Amino acid sequence: MAGRGRPRSFDRAAALRRAMEVFWERGYEGTSLSDLTAAMGINSPSLYAAFGCKEALFREAVALYAEVEGAATSRAMRELPTARGAVEAMLRGNAEAYVCPGKPSGCMIVLAATLGTPESEGVRSYLAEVRRSAQGELQRRLERGVAEGDVPAGTDTAALAAFYTTVLNGLSLQARDGASREALQAIVDCAMAAWDVLARPRAAAAV
Repeated sequence: MAGRGRPRSFDRAAALRRAMEVFWERGYEGTSLSDLTAAMGINSPSLYAAFGCKEALFREAVALYAEVEGAATSRAMRELPTARGAVEAMLRGNAEAYVCPGKPSGCMIVLAATLGTPESEGVRSYLAEVRRSAQGELQRRLERGVAEGDVPAGTDTAALAAFYTTVLNGLSLQARDGASREALQAIVDCAMAAWDVLARPRAAAAV
């Protein structure tokens, strides 16, 4: 009869969270295996046994980030009664989160791997797909607004979702560059001032 494998001597969930924070701060390529093992409090064999490889660990870390740090955005998309309110809550909530003390600045999904070596193309493609999925979720919320009557019929919801996604990504970059909470909220003020011009039928928006 085969003996049982030795139990892991670490908390996998806690180790994953620490890995997420390192990737968030340093990016995918800027994080070495030694950085990860030091932060997670484990050795390389344990890391490979528990997570497979660096890229697999990174993908789990992104999923955890989306679950934990993206919860407020997802709730706003579901629960706020108007599309405009959902968009504003998304921007303002993330603007606050991006400069929260005790956490890396900006958004891990935006900042972790936009450039890099050919060997990291799979990671970049994965993050691009995560960002496209988030933009699609926003577009669906805008389309719900059209159906419910709080967004004018004929509004180009794809363009509107792309615009506010671009603002959101820009907030992340501004935060990583050291922008203050007040500066980020001023950007949101400008973005929301554009709502009435952008959320209208295509022909009217073009005039």
